Amino acid sequence: MKSPTKRQMKSAARLYAVQALFQMEHSSLSADKVRVEFEDHRFGAIYEGDEMMEGDVDHFRRLLDDAVNHQARIDQMTDRALVAKWPIARIDPTLRALFRAAGAELVQRATPPRVVITEYVDVAHAFFPDGKEPRFVNGVLDHMAREAQPEAF
Repeated sequence: MKSPTKRQMKSAARLYAVQALFQMEHSSLSADKVRVEFEDHRFGAIYEGDEMMEGDVDHFRRLLDDAVNHQARIDQMTDRALVAKWPIARIDPTLRALFRAAGAELVQRATPPRVVITEYVDVAHAFFPDGKEPRFVNGVLDHMAREAQPEAF
């Protein structure tokens, strides 16, 4: 198997960050414990003959840290992007984790917002291959990106 590109490794880190944030919400594990579990058992691991994608560990760590450290701000941005009757607490937990990881990247401002939107819409496709969720994610993230980085639009 050929080595993944830097872009593929960042994409894998985003997917793993969403999974890790989901796991943190559904377990009593701390961010540090979940981080170690993912780094030891997901990044490049082989299960039943299937190799997990190698991920950008630094990007994964940054996303987790920023999502945890800026969660209140990110959740407020997400709430403003959602329909009034559907606050972040009421949406699908996978989508909540996705919005927190994407929000962390938008708040961090190191990645252009259009790249963040495209990457996390791809993550939504991975979790919801036949659903309407990717279009929903696109709309919410567009709203969040315009709030977090208005100068980019």
